[in-house]
Amino acid sequence: MADSSHCFYCREDLAGKRFVRSEGKPVCVRCHTKFCANSCAECHRPISVETKELSHRGRHWHEECFRCTKCYKPLAKEPFNTKDERIMCVKCCSRDAAPRCHSCYKPILAGIESVAYKGNSWHDECFTCCSCKRPIASQSFLTKGDDVYCNPCYDEKFAKICVSCKKPIASGGVNYQEQPWHSHCFVCSSCSKPLAGSSFTTHQDQVFCVDCYKSSVAKKCSACQNPITGFGKGVNVVNFEGSSWHEYCFNCKRCSLSLSNKRFVAKGQDILCTECGNKE
Repeated sequence: MADSSHCFYCREDLAGKRFVRSEGKPVCVRCHTKFCANSCAECHRPISVETKELSHRGRHWHEECFRCTKCYKPLAKEPFNTKDERIMCVKCCSRDAAPRCHSCYKPILAGIESVAYKGNSWHDECFTCCSCKRPIASQSFLTKGDDVYCNPCYDEKFAKICVSCKKPIASGGVNYQEQPWHSHCFVCSSCSKPLAGSSFTTHQDQVFCVDCYKSSVAKKCSACQNPITGFGKGVNVVNFEGSSWHEYCFNCKRCSLSLSNKRFVAKGQDILCTECGNKE
């Protein structure tokens, strides 16, 4: 049986000396460090009983070795977290777990304003227009392929230009004779009524609503004195010696026979069928 007054390993007399019991056996400090002590998870040297030892989840450290693996801040008296068996201070752990900015690749920490789009994240100041480089932040934006544009830059590069006001057409609009207009710019030349979605006609390269065309532009029928618009009934027009008629109004003055596509006789201001014209 081992003598309890001597070191189990080196047999040094332990009377009056500091020693440690390892598995019930007396061991001098030197032999305990050499044969029994835990190895430090950081420096891999044995942890002597003469130094303070820290333990976490089955691993052991010298007090001075228990530091953040990122910034090396001592953590013996500080809160800490673990990730993939690495010991980190709270700040570094937060940074390590934070999403990375798609532009600068730096972490986006909790509480910092950011933008998320199509599965990627940006710092507010990093989410910029690819043309003018100004931050877009919470403003609306448009994309072309993988590029992001603020509205003014997108309009300048890609939008159609209204032939009336010469400004970009962001959305919608009207196309007429292969030319683009804003809906609010495509208006009657006379009364400025918007014409998008309405019937209209043209005269000498100007567009008119039906009412203005009737009152201001259209010829008057020599028979009924109503405007000849080309809309609805009486689309066809008869012209003769500077006068015009609706087709359905072009009738014999005496017997009212329709003269459309028929021979007729002019007697002064009157238009007569050949039969009525020959009676005189």
